[in-house]
Amino acid sequence: MSVLFFVLWIILNGRITLEIVLFGLAIAAAVRLFSARVIGEDSGSSRRILRNLPLMLRYALVLIAEILKASAAVMGIAFSGSKKPEPCIVEFHSGFDDGFRNTLLANSITLTPGTYTIFLENDRFVIHCLRREYAEGMENSRFVQLLRDMR
Repeated sequence: MSVLFFVLWIILNGRITLEIVLFGLAIAAAVRLFSARVIGEDSGSSRRILRNLPLMLRYALVLIAEILKASAAVMGIAFSGSKKPEPCIVEFHSGFDDGFRNTLLANSITLTPGTYTIFLENDRFVIHCLRREYAEGMENSRFVQLLRDMR
């Protein structure tokens, strides 16, 4: 986890000097100790984050691509006189037993234009969609498939 804090420090500084690296190492270690003592973060969660890092990066790229595609579709509805919104509400179960993946999925749905999460309880989702076709296959979407691969 200290490595991730250090990388974030370097990214936020935008340049690398000896002073920035030394301060970054000290601050990353201090934040790591803080999170371990106050928040109760353990070394197992650090290993889990590092193990899932490639999947999380892939998930972020898929999310960006889906946001762009959905933005184009919603703009098409907004600027077209022939396409009309056909709002619908759908319900599905993700099958995830942990709150992290369910929350990440709910936020990803809300970030994608044309859909938003109305309700989330355990693994039960209630989603509002601008058009019925946006709801098709939501329980087996690329988001859900990537989240299933995370352990």
